[in-house]
Amino acid sequence: METMENSTLLGKISLNASRSDENITSFFTDEEWLAISGTLPWIVVFFFGAIAITGFFGNLLVILVVVFNKNMRSTTNLMIVNLAAADLMFVILCIPFTATDYMVYYWPYGRFWCRSVQYLIVVTAFASIYTLVLMSIDRFLAVVHPIRSRMMRTENITLIAIVTLWIVVLVISMPVFFTHDVMVDTDAKKNITYGMCTFATNDFLGPKTYQVTFFISSYLLPLMIISGLYMRMIMRLWHQGTGVRMSKESQRGRKRVTRLVVVVVIAFASLWLPVQLLLLFKSLGVIETNTLTKLIIQVTAQTLAYSSSCINPLLYAFLSENFRKAFYKSLQSKRLDRWTTTHQDVSSEKTTY
Repeated sequence: METMENSTLLGKISLNASRSDENITSFFTDEEWLAISGTLPWIVVFFFGAIAITGFFGNLLVILVVVFNKNMRSTTNLMIVNLAAADLMFVILCIPFTATDYMVYYWPYGRFWCRSVQYLIVVTAFASIYTLVLMSIDRFLAVVHPIRSRMMRTENITLIAIVTLWIVVLVISMPVFFTHDVMVDTDAKKNITYGMCTFATNDFLGPKTYQVTFFISSYLLPLMIISGLYMRMIMRLWHQGTGVRMSKESQRGRKRVTRLVVVVVIAFASLWLPVQLLLLFKSLGVIETNTLTKLIIQVTAQTLAYSSSCINPLLYAFLSENFRKAFYKSLQSKRLDRWTTTHQDVSSEKTTY
């Protein structure tokens, strides 16, 4: 069976290839390679499962905390909710199918979900990074133009910006849906045919152009914009005589929020960098996944990228005092509800008897 490179956006690797293939390292015996190929998929599924569970409950808690706490309503927190929604969407609609893709050497879900999963991966990636761009613009206006930007930094305008972002992302990502398909391949040794979800040959977009465009538009360009905004903000934050008189508490609050956004951006950039570079270099023919070491590196890079969908709630808990208090309040409220329900049940039983 041939190992099909770049069969999905994040470069799924067939782990069922035989040791006789040229792409498989010759430093292992047949027994060792069979043991590795049988173990690695389960390790991947374990980590993907941990990411999915943590990301699901963490991002859901972030959304509920902001929605049900009026004192948490702000332009920054609305964007944090949008970021959590994009991560939650990725956890639910993308990770389970990618995990299954590692377990079997064929795509079992059909053409529609092949195209849909690839489309949703791109949509959520764009939604996440450009939400960070919006958050950076919001911080830039709050720090550099605190007075003039008050009329712009409202909840209504923020909601309009978020809705516009999703419409644009959903539209410009449509080519991804039509450039992926279930391609039939044949295993000559086993005399079987199977379908794999892969980039389909087409007349308007090649795999190299696709990957380079994705790297520039979803990673390089937005991070350049964010870096430029933060360089300007840092200069203003630490420059004496900003021209605006603020209390020390207001200055500390502004710096804490800015620090939170900076850390979230750095986390996203660092976690997605390995897989972005790996896929870019593979599309340009600079490297190939032709040894076990490179295979493990690619799996690790993909796992790091996926972990970005669950890291943000942890950052909020550690870096944002307001979120930390809201998390604690939410957990205490659930405990109180359980205690009240149990107490009422016990009281009811006593009354009955």
